[in-house]
Amino acid sequence: MASSSSSASVRRADPILANMEKTPPSQEIVVIPASQAHTASVIFVHGLGQTTFTWRAMILEGLVPHLPHVEWILPQATEKLVTYYRDIRRPSWFDIAVLPPGADEYDEPGIAESIRIIESLILAQIHRGVDARRIILMGFSQGAALSLMTALSTLHDLGGVVSLSGWIPLRARDQTIASPNVPILWCHGIPDPEIPITMAEDGVAYLRKHVHDKDKTQFKTYPGLMHTINDDEVNDVLAWLVEQTA
Repeated sequence: MASSSSSASVRRADPILANMEKTPPSQEIVVIPASQAHTASVIFVHGLGQTTFTWRAMILEGLVPHLPHVEWILPQATEKLVTYYRDIRRPSWFDIAVLPPGADEYDEPGIAESIRIIESLILAQIHRGVDARRIILMGFSQGAALSLMTALSTLHDLGGVVSLSGWIPLRARDQTIASPNVPILWCHGIPDPEIPITMAEDGVAYLRKHVHDKDKTQFKTYPGLMHTINDDEVNDVLAWLVEQTA
């Protein structure tokens, strides 16, 4: 599994660069610093088989210029043998056998280790003086699932979670929600074939049943959007982040 933030290398990316360097090594954490006074942080967690490079263009072009007070932290999963890829090594936060994920799909050791990695990044921000309520987790697909599980299990009162095409594994719901007040934005494409909209609807229903303020869970759907992102989704995410980090 990936090492914690205390031992992983950290590279600070210039947010004004349009052309990014080559894909980073698998244990590297990319940091895009705030261009003004740093008052909030977003930890972005990539999806299965992806790297931080996959998302830096969207973050740099669509979000960073409008959130000058936000520092972005992009952790990179290590390459592991993934059952879904017939045991080919791919960047992954935890093992997965099928897509859409089965009801019993739950790599407990892998998930626990990856939650510890994200928790270490949260703690690093807190130790730097960032209020936990100004720290937001955001992820795509497997990264969204990890972000949701971390936010619901952490003892820190986080500023929110953005789930892009994510899900909440059924077995993760056996645990008591430690942070029932966390604001959540769940964005999902209606025709998504890999994480079907029914899994999103089920996850949102679960959250609205167990969080203290049901209005804190917002659900946005997008006709025609497959297992990816589009401009409408990015605009909705930006509006939500602006509000949450104001």
